[in-house]
Amino acid sequence: MPWNPNTYNQFKAIRFQPFFDLMGLISAENLKQAVDIGCGTGEQTAILADQFVHAHFLGIDASAEMLAASQAFVKPHVRFERKTIETFAESTSTWDLIFSNAALQWANDHTTLFPKLMTQLNPDGQFAVQMPFQPGNALNQILLEIVSEQPFPDLLHGFIRQSPVLSVDDYAQLLFDNGLTDLNITLKVYPIVAASESNLYQFIAGSALIPYMEKLDVEGQSLLKEVFMKRIRMHFKRFPAIYAFKRLLLYGRSS
Repeated sequence: MPWNPNTYNQFKAIRFQPFFDLMGLISAENLKQAVDIGCGTGEQTAILADQFVHAHFLGIDASAEMLAASQAFVKPHVRFERKTIETFAESTSTWDLIFSNAALQWANDHTTLFPKLMTQLNPDGQFAVQMPFQPGNALNQILLEIVSEQPFPDLLHGFIRQSPVLSVDDYAQLLFDNGLTDLNITLKVYPIVAASESNLYQFIAGSALIPYMEKLDVEGQSLLKEVFMKRIRMHFKRFPAIYAFKRLLLYGRSS
């Protein structure tokens, strides 16, 4: 089950607000070469490029389906490449801005990954990252509970994706240990008001649910959806409901 831009963009307004909040932390000073890791359709990369008109932007993403839409945003100072986060982290390129909005939670071992990325910053380079705080979000917790219970361990052949997202303290230490200054680290709630359990299911179906659905046959997918919807109803008890969706925003500058 590949990434579906249409499903992901059902909650476009909700997904864009943290992007704008993260973008607001960035300075245009000395910003010439920038990369957007996990650029998706490229729309946000184009917004960044319009905001910082003197910089050249590279957007990278591993999803061919997402990148297919990026051709609409190609400009003389905006280009896109298909590349994984892990491959990019091993490159020798250097940047004035490393930006990533809601993507690095898909890469493992942040204690190793983040230092690799920060070594690619030019002097006075900026590091700006936003990720959903999966360990503290109810839908992610419900999903982890479900896939740990039979019959899903059998249906998924033991596959469970533990979130690599660390604590706020851990990220503060990582940025500090790697020489970043002007730190701005925020755990922020972006509330979602849902009319029904279906709304919340659709929200997670466009992201964290994908690795599980792609490992199940049609019958297994239907069962997971049925159980998930039931658990959402049990957790929120009545609708409309508010989902306190937490995101982590990280910013710092290299010395």
